[in-house]
Amino acid sequence: MEQLLGFAIPGVPYGCAYAIFAVGLCLTYQTTGVFNFGYGGQAYASAYVFTWLTQVRGWSTWGAFVFSVVVLGPGLGLLLDRFLFRRIPSTNTTAKIVTGLSLLVGIPSLLSVLFGNRNLVGAPSIGFDPNTVYFHLGSDVPVNGIYLSAVVGTVAMLVVLVVLLRGTRLGLEMRAAAESRRLVQLDGVNADRVTATAWAISGLMAGLAGVLLAPAEATVQSQDYITLMVAAIAAAAWAALRSMPVAAVVGVFIGVVSLTAQGYLPTSSLWYSAVLPALPFIVLVGALVFVPGLRRLDESKDPLSSVDPPPPPPTADIRTPQIDRFVRAGWWLALLAFVVSMLTWIPSGWETVLNQGLAYSVIFLSITLLTGTAGQLSLAQATLAGVAAFTAAQLALHFGLNFLVGGLVGALAAACVAAVLAVGSLRLRGLGLALMTLAAALLFDVAVFPAHAVSGGTGGVTIERRWLGFDLAAPNGHSYFVLAVIVLFLCAGGVSLVQRGTVGRFLAAMRGSETGAAGIGVNLPWQRILAFALAGALAGVGGTLLVVQETVVAPAQFDYQLSLAFVVIVVTTGVGTVEGAIQAGMGLVVVQELLQYAPQRFQGLTFVLFAAGALTYAAHPEGMVELEKRRWTARAERALARRARSTAPAVTGRP
Repeated sequence: MEQLLGFAIPGVPYGCAYAIFAVGLCLTYQTTGVFNFGYGGQAYASAYVFTWLTQVRGWSTWGAFVFSVVVLGPGLGLLLDRFLFRRIPSTNTTAKIVTGLSLLVGIPSLLSVLFGNRNLVGAPSIGFDPNTVYFHLGSDVPVNGIYLSAVVGTVAMLVVLVVLLRGTRLGLEMRAAAESRRLVQLDGVNADRVTATAWAISGLMAGLAGVLLAPAEATVQSQDYITLMVAAIAAAAWAALRSMPVAAVVGVFIGVVSLTAQGYLPTSSLWYSAVLPALPFIVLVGALVFVPGLRRLDESKDPLSSVDPPPPPPTADIRTPQIDRFVRAGWWLALLAFVVSMLTWIPSGWETVLNQGLAYSVIFLSITLLTGTAGQLSLAQATLAGVAAFTAAQLALHFGLNFLVGGLVGALAAACVAAVLAVGSLRLRGLGLALMTLAAALLFDVAVFPAHAVSGGTGGVTIERRWLGFDLAAPNGHSYFVLAVIVLFLCAGGVSLVQRGTVGRFLAAMRGSETGAAGIGVNLPWQRILAFALAGALAGVGGTLLVVQETVVAPAQFDYQLSLAFVVIVVTTGVGTVEGAIQAGMGLVVVQELLQYAPQRFQGLTFVLFAAGALTYAAHPEGMVELEKRRWTARAERALARRARSTAPAVTGRP
């Protein structure tokens, strides 16, 4: 028994942090209707500032706690409500998810810019001395200040929340505002004040969870808080984002069971290396499959939701024929100039960078097809790219198959994985679908890709010259560029054909309204499976192309966090158009390369910039680049109209 307690007690701080996090997610969803993916970034911000103030600035522990948790936590929540989530219609689930992902990607990068890449260690414990053993469980299981702080803070927060939500008028108003903010306003309630209060409380909880977890880790790293976010999502999912006590219990369960299993399982076993790290993701998938309430998360209860305006059409569909001819001619001239430049004068270093952008563009086309055309949000596109790349590498390594031919087989494998994922999530929509794809990405990231039989270990598999042919072993050469341009041209043309064809019309109808599409005879399950499969194949082709450029296939190239970042990047430029995907791929690598010339602390600005652009998705779902194109097109049309009026012959009256 004492051995069991010895393994379980160290999991208490993690379980308590998971519990507070899960309860905060439930609170935000119940009271505002937003599932805040950026919650991990908020917790990391409070933990980072708390540790920085105590370790670098010399603040007292309680002074740093008050600032980072009581001031920064609620203040950040209020800012997110005031400038972001309040402006998103209650039915626009995709905008809420994209905004949260932008925060999750952008906040850690912004902190590194503001504070530098500082390695913070030794975060102090709150309330109780971490070095003091206050009592023992059994005869030799010590309980120190870290464990007491976590338990006391968690219990106190839960009690206060339950009393607030169930026993006060403010709690009733917060729950009502989640159903329909506009109806609550018609009843005379200040809905903005109610939701702002909910965001402040959830921000306080994020800060508390972050500060409670910080002493349990050797260093304060954003990766730990993303892992915290995943475990909390699993706990909140089992509570159907409704029951805070259930979310708290499951959160503590995940933390305690994870640490207990680490003590009992042999470190050399598959259970320890693959299954144990995937425990939160297995719990999440179980909730998505067995909890019926998750299937109804995106069913709108707002009777005024129909007043929300539709998104604007793409600029290419509304510009005048004269401007359209000019733009198309400009695109072909720009393409010709780009190809000639790459084959003649561009330095090899920049050629490598731009080649990488071509490969990313192919991967981003999968997001254009799936999200921009079909309206389905996947957080696993980098994972699918990895499936194809590792398949091609293993076929070349064990069977001597040409790597590029193996890439086509890998694309087929990625399409199959995507189709299986679509079949497994047919009953899920919106948020539930996003969580299912995130769970799949995380599962591959911790249990599949690190396996030696798949990737050869963390170092990956080096691509040998004999696997490629056509002298593609030198990625800086022109042969790779020609191959990449041809592949991108074919993939872009294929996506354009799909968008303009019957399948594209079905997918667009499904994006606009699944109920309406089903009413006109569209087979929704088949269309979703088809969209996922096509997008998976595109991601697979792009993933294979990317690793040929980098001459190695390694798990770090397809980290699940890249899937989140990919969505943010494509949304910034324009998720609904082929050119938006190409601009996203080329823009990503160019911005990254240009920032290499800046001081080191500013090199993390890449994702900050794209995250800032994606934060405008709610107001401009067409993307910032597409928005600017529409504005410039409107200016050009007005200029042409003025010119036409000035050159028109004067109309004279009858003699």
